[in-house]
Amino acid sequence: MQEIVLGDVSITRIVEFHGPVGIAPAAFFPEAPEQAWREHSHWLEPDFVDLAADVCVNAVQTWLLRSEGATILVDTGIGDDKERPYAPIWSRRRTGFLDELAKAGVQPADVDLVVNTHLHIDHVGWNTRLEDRAWVPTFPNATYLLPRRDFDFWNPANGHAARLGRGNQNVFEDSVAPVYEAGQALLWDDAHTIDRNLRLELAAGHTPGSSVLALESGTDRALFVGDLLHTPLQIVFPDTNTCFCEDEAEARATRRRLLGRASDTNALVVPAHFGGSGAAEVVRDGDAFAIAAWAPFDHI
Repeated sequence: MQEIVLGDVSITRIVEFHGPVGIAPAAFFPEAPEQAWREHSHWLEPDFVDLAADVCVNAVQTWLLRSEGATILVDTGIGDDKERPYAPIWSRRRTGFLDELAKAGVQPADVDLVVNTHLHIDHVGWNTRLEDRAWVPTFPNATYLLPRRDFDFWNPANGHAARLGRGNQNVFEDSVAPVYEAGQALLWDDAHTIDRNLRLELAAGHTPGSSVLALESGTDRALFVGDLLHTPLQIVFPDTNTCFCEDEAEARATRRRLLGRASDTNALVVPAHFGGSGAAEVVRDGDAFAIAAWAPFDHI
């Protein structure tokens, strides 16, 4: 099962990629305690790390939501045919993503809203597709909800230096600017209400415009947290950032705040990159947090 229902909202998991990402745990999470990976290897392997190969394992996935008659995509992954000279693992891929979306009953023209939680390379790729040497919006009838702070930060014309450096090269030009120039982008800041079930909120730190999509429907709660978490080890050690977090102090504070909110409201935490069962319920565990239960998605 790759679909669950929370209140009046259905959530379907569309997996584009799952496997090693070519980054060692110590490089990806330089602040993690030295022995943490081995001490927790009994539940981190093989879904989230391969210690023998010294490499992190991630998923790249899109969350398909159906709410109040609208079809909504949360993050759009890697994309096909994208030139990524400084991130070769994501360069010129052919992933079959649209076929997977079709299996879930969705054609590109059916999508009403696209939510990019932030504008990193692996969250915006399917915003566009290549057509006669031009990048055009993949979802012709969709409004793309883009965090204004990330739109400004990643616009090369503004000259911001980033922790990701050249790793995000070409991304704005081929996956962000075309939807803006097509008149399909809505830039939002601080918060944006989608409908009575869904609300976007700023959750800065990983990037200036990183956001969380909060779902509240009936008694059910979920937080789609993007890259607030790349590994469940960050639940156990919430002060651990990735090497790509732009504002380290803010990222830590945001992670603690949202994990606390999830534990206090029994909200399902839905990151962009967890393999395994994809999402989890969390509880407080002293000064940190622990996984209370995994979501009932099929294990990948």
